[in-house]
Amino acid sequence: MDVLMILGAANSVVIFTKTSCCMSHSIKTLISSFGANPTIYEIDKLPNGKQIEKVLKTALGCNPSVPAVFIGKEFVGGSNEIISLNIQGKLKPLLIRANAIWI
Repeated sequence: MDVLMILGAANSVVIFTKTSCCMSHSIKTLISSFGANPTIYEIDKLPNGKQIEKVLKTALGCNPSVPAVFIGKEFVGGSNEIISLNIQGKLKPLLIRANAIWI
């Protein structure tokens, strides 16, 4: 869990994804559309990806395990949470507070 939290706090926006996941691609595109430059960890390409996926599922309750989004060094959630924040108009202000975007 500690490694995951360290990686999640490495940038203002961090997204754990898999290369084959269409929702991961959609969330990366959505967040990037605001002008943010997220750090992306494709867990299916990492040597310790299976361990990271296990932590995402067990410790953070991600089901499915990806996408898993950290904004402002805090775990925000998966695709449902990010899309809900966007629909509510709360995603952009969250990105601004995290210094991921400026306007």
